[in-house]
Amino acid sequence: MTASLSPLIELRGVVKNYHTKAGAFPALKGIDLDIYPGEFLGVVGKSGAGKSTLLNMLTGVDQVTSGQVQVHTNGTSINLSDLTENELTLWRGRTLGVIYQSFQLLPMLNLVQNVMMPMDMSGLYHPRRSKERALDLLEMVELTEHAYKYPSQISGGQQQRVAIARALANDPPLIVADEPTGSLDSVTADHIFTLFQRLIKADRTIIKVTHDQGLLPRFSRYVNITDGELVEKGREL
Repeated sequence: MTASLSPLIELRGVVKNYHTKAGAFPALKGIDLDIYPGEFLGVVGKSGAGKSTLLNMLTGVDQVTSGQVQVHTNGTSINLSDLTENELTLWRGRTLGVIYQSFQLLPMLNLVQNVMMPMDMSGLYHPRRSKERALDLLEMVELTEHAYKYPSQISGGQQQRVAIARALANDPPLIVADEPTGSLDSVTADHIFTLFQRLIKADRTIIKVTHDQGLLPRFSRYVNITDGELVEKGREL
């Protein structure tokens, strides 16, 4: 699958240490990983294994202690460590869609306004167009009839679908999902996976973090992280 493609993201020797009273704690220990366009990549591991830290490195939320995270999009190659905080914010807004386990919808905004927010913040779309696009995205996740409701008025599964629509707001090539189905019932979680698979067919790249080994057959590829190290990688299912 990946032999003829160039990586979208390259991690080379990525180390992340956190300093504690007991000394340096190595959260990531020299991670090497290529992520390719159109992949549905699972990052699998137990709590505390380093999954969220790896996600923070991929998204530029936190800086590597050593090593490189190189991202290739729109004909350009960027080393995330070379960007200022403002440049990182701009890059994330245009390149990344992030889906959180806790949804993180703003309770004082209706669903349309929640989906519009990334577009309004980035300035990539005219306000009129951003509303049209938000409604189109809510239609894609089958929530048109709830568009003007508030998050408290819909179910957890519906809130997750709104979070997915919001992650797609700026049409990013890369979507990062942090345990997005962990708190959902099995039927709703299956619907979310089906939606992810539709997005892959639409040329998105998705990186999903999970602790659930039972989800492995749903990924096009997965890596297993234990104690900050990749112990199994590049396996295609």
